[in-house]
Amino acid sequence: MEYQITESEQGIRIDKYLMDKMDISRNRVQKIIKSGDVLVNDESVKNGYIVKENDLIIVEYIEEETEIKPEKMELDIVYEDSDVIIVNKDNGIVVHPAVGNNSGTLVNGLMAYSNSLSSNNGDFRPGIVHRIDAYTTGLLMVAKNDHTHDFLADQLAKKTVHRVYVALVWGVINNDTGTIDAPIGRDPKNRKKMAVIAENGKSAVTHFRVLERYKETTLIELKLETGRTHQIRVHMNYIGFPIVNDPAYGRKKLIDDTGQCLHAKELGFIHPKTKKYMEFDSELPLCFTNILDKFK
Repeated sequence: MEYQITESEQGIRIDKYLMDKMDISRNRVQKIIKSGDVLVNDESVKNGYIVKENDLIIVEYIEEETEIKPEKMELDIVYEDSDVIIVNKDNGIVVHPAVGNNSGTLVNGLMAYSNSLSSNNGDFRPGIVHRIDAYTTGLLMVAKNDHTHDFLADQLAKKTVHRVYVALVWGVINNDTGTIDAPIGRDPKNRKKMAVIAENGKSAVTHFRVLERYKETTLIELKLETGRTHQIRVHMNYIGFPIVNDPAYGRKKLIDDTGQCLHAKELGFIHPKTKKYMEFDSELPLCFTNILDKFK
């Protein structure tokens, strides 16, 4: 659900605003906000946030009576111990339930796989510390307890988590390396998409390095300083090298329906218990290499 604040609606607490709009109790609204299921201009807020004119509120709300059920799923578990699970997410898998989609997500599979998942993100996002798009493949951290969740989330907030992506983009990039420093916000022309927005956009920085050049495309490695929604897809499209097979931000016709050629390849962090640095790597999936082979 989305709400755009008008001039006459501004100046009240967000919990009071949503209580009236959604016709549910303030206690329930506050639980939804606390669980991270309410974003204002793509940022989490607290219950006491005062809404302003033109604020865009997105509520990923599931009815309280909806039960998120464990579902047996083939999971590619790269590593597991008593605190952490590292999953290599497959193509087309949504990370967690949201409005109208409470089945077939990674969370459903994780609930069937493990009885120990953190509860910090509420009943509908157990274990989920961070996420990637449904049609982006690759590595994700999953927390098995709340202490681990807080420890990993703190590293993400401090930008100390090592994250490297690999992407295939349209066009031949001449520079061997580059940095894109361009703020990202909700696209005013299409509220379901993100865009580079000079005013009111959130800081977003992406570094890239060319791995291989082909006749029509370039294979690149990317590192993120920030973690904005759709950041890599938006930034590469912005500089004129959109990701191959991206249905939302691409400029060319789709090659197939497997989604964008974007893979979260490397993931590194400090372990919450041992305090030692751990790093993981994953191979490009078939959905990516099948398209890549067409350009070699």
